[in-house]
Amino acid sequence: MGAVKARVEELPDDKVRLEIEIDVDAIDHAIEHAASDLAESMSFPGFRRGKKVPLPVVTARVGQDALAAEAIRTHAGGWFWSAASENEIRPVAEPELEWDENPRMGSPFTFRATVDVLPPPGLADWTELEVGRPDAKLPREVIEGELERVRLSAASLSPVEGRPAAAGDTVVVDLTGDEITRDYAIEVGHGRLRDEIEEAIIGASVAETNAVTVDMGDSTTTQVNVTVKEINEKVLPPLDDELAVLASEFETLAELDADIENVLTEQLDAEIDAQFRERTLDALAEATTFERLEPIVQARARSLWHGLASSLEQRGLKVENYLAATGQTVQQIDAQLRIEAERAVKRELTLEAVADRLEVEVTDEEVEDFIRQEASDAGDDPGGAVEMIRERDGFDRLRSDLRFKKALDEVMTSVKAIPVELAEAREELWTPEKENAPSSRKIWTPGSEVDE
Repeated sequence: MGAVKARVEELPDDKVRLEIEIDVDAIDHAIEHAASDLAESMSFPGFRRGKKVPLPVVTARVGQDALAAEAIRTHAGGWFWSAASENEIRPVAEPELEWDENPRMGSPFTFRATVDVLPPPGLADWTELEVGRPDAKLPREVIEGELERVRLSAASLSPVEGRPAAAGDTVVVDLTGDEITRDYAIEVGHGRLRDEIEEAIIGASVAETNAVTVDMGDSTTTQVNVTVKEINEKVLPPLDDELAVLASEFETLAELDADIENVLTEQLDAEIDAQFRERTLDALAEATTFERLEPIVQARARSLWHGLASSLEQRGLKVENYLAATGQTVQQIDAQLRIEAERAVKRELTLEAVADRLEVEVTDEEVEDFIRQEASDAGDDPGGAVEMIRERDGFDRLRSDLRFKKALDEVMTSVKAIPVELAEAREELWTPEKENAPSSRKIWTPGSEVDE
């Protein structure tokens, strides 16, 4: 963190007190910045308004106490939030600040911040959780579809006789107009040419020329003559051992088939595992109780808004244009981002509570091993990756991520997987908290009316 150091004292009633020390460089910068701001709003004999006024002149005019007060007003909030973030404090209100002596140039400055913080969540018992998990059944048609793609990769082209061009053919064309392109080979139907040109190719025979009017997108058009010179169709090889030898490292079709099934099954298992982890975390977060969460959710939603706006700006888009193009309103975006923010915050707080309860720790060696493995898998220098992440202050953030992962791993060993259909059916059952919620009950429960 550098310029800001803090000691944390836990107080009753979900409060904490941070004793925050600001180093000399940060204090000097804050006072100089405050002096510059004050100089811009005041007149100083011998200096034009807006011109830099030496610090001693500003100090003599406004006094050290006024200068210190301005420095605190403009910088204390940032110092506090930096300290809170570094110490994983989650304030739910503005802090009360106090200090014994005003900041002075050339000296560190210490102040105290007392603030209400987010109460710990009421963590649910994850050993009682039942979470829907789909069966990892790989349909035979998926394997057959992959085999068909292998056949396509080994297909040859054969000249077409007696019929016009069709989608899927590979044709050779001349395109003449303002510009001339000759002997251009293209597979029809893949969208590599403008729709008007592809439409002129489909149904055309060899040596046939069709004139096409192309919209240039700037209120002008141009004419292109499309002449078909060759039409070739794909000839797929038989699905046999010879294909396996030609298109893979295997000697028989049965071996290729089995390898495809194994690879796809592993991919399916990995996807199902990832989905099951997400469902488990969401189920635990849903069963956990939270208090005073709204300020945290609002702050996260604002952060998501800023991220969206920044992303659009980098792509040269204005928010208004994005809304118009997607048919959304600011209110709709706000609502969606708030849902995302609440889900993310609940997930993080839940995992943090699990990790605290299980006393999960992640060592420096574990973090470094993870970085090296990831770098090695990506073909990067493992040692350089460790140093880079340390220099960019990403080491502790990664430690936190790995701690959360270990916590969720522990939860996963205790939850009970049930069929997805059963989990979805249970979501339709009546519960007291759904009494006033709109629903369409589909399963009979005791006390419900029987449809006649």
